[in-house]
Amino acid sequence: MYAIKTENLTKKYDESIVVNQLSLNIIKGEIFGLLGPNGAGKTTTIKILATLLKPTSGSAEVWGYNVLKEQDVVRKSIGIVFQSPSLDFELTGRENLDFHSRIYNLDRSVRKNRIEEVLELVELSDKADTLVKHYSGGMQRRLEIARGLMHYPKVLYLDEPTLGLDAQTRRRVWEYIKKLNVSEQITVVLTTHYMDEAEQLCDRVAIIDHGEIIALDSPENLKTTIARDIISLQVVDRKKLLEVLKSSDFAAEIIFNELVEESVYLGVENGEK
Repeated sequence: MYAIKTENLTKKYDESIVVNQLSLNIIKGEIFGLLGPNGAGKTTTIKILATLLKPTSGSAEVWGYNVLKEQDVVRKSIGIVFQSPSLDFELTGRENLDFHSRIYNLDRSVRKNRIEEVLELVELSDKADTLVKHYSGGMQRRLEIARGLMHYPKVLYLDEPTLGLDAQTRRRVWEYIKKLNVSEQITVVLTTHYMDEAEQLCDRVAIIDHGEIIALDSPENLKTTIARDIISLQVVDRKKLLEVLKSSDFAAEIIFNELVEESVYLGVENGEK
C-alpha cells in the first residue's frame, strides 16, 4: 500500500483544466515534492488530497482511504500547513496547539505530552507561552508545522512551506522538515516553486505544468536528464537582460520567478564556466 495513490485525477473549473489526469504513487516515508510555477495545479492537488476539494474525475487514496468515500478517516490521517498563516495571533504557541488538539479530540494527558513533544521537535519550548503575534515569521512557520503534527498524522502536506522567508530561515525550516520526516516516521508531501528547495529536501520530485506531470524522478536524475545547470540572478531590469540574451546563445532556457520581480533563472550548459 502506498501513502498516496492517484489515478487520472482531474479537476476542472468550467472549461479550465487545473489538474489533468494526474497519476501518482507516493511511497510511505518519503519526502515527495510537487514542483512548478504558480497556477500549475500544485495547491489544487493538495486540496483534493486533503478532502478540501472534490475532483471532477479520477480517484485518490490517502493511506488506503478514498478521499471521497472516507473523508473523516483521511482527515485523521493527515496534517496540513497552508500557504497563508492560519494561527491565532492572540494566543500563545501552547494555546494554539492545545486548541488544535481539542478539535481532534485528544484526551488531556495525551494532549499535554504531545504539545511538549512537538514544541521540542521544532525548538520552540522556550517560546511556548509567548503570544504568537510576537513570533518571527520563521517561528510562526515552525509552530504551524508543530500544529500539523499534533494528532500523529501519517502524511503531512506542506504548501509552499518557506514562502516569504529569508534564506537563512528557509534553511532552518528545511532542517526541521528533514528531522520530523525521520523522527516522526511521517510521509511529507510539499509544494514549491523553488528548485533548490526541491533538490535539498525531496527523495522524488514531480514537475507539474498546466496540471500535468511533465517529469518525475529523484532530483539528481532530473538534473541529469535536463542536462543543464541553473544560474539564479537578481536583476534591476529584465527587459535589458532579455535584449542581451537574445544576441547570444548563452542561455538555453529563461525562467522568471513571478513572485520576485527581480529574480531570473537561466538554464545553461556548464554553469561553472
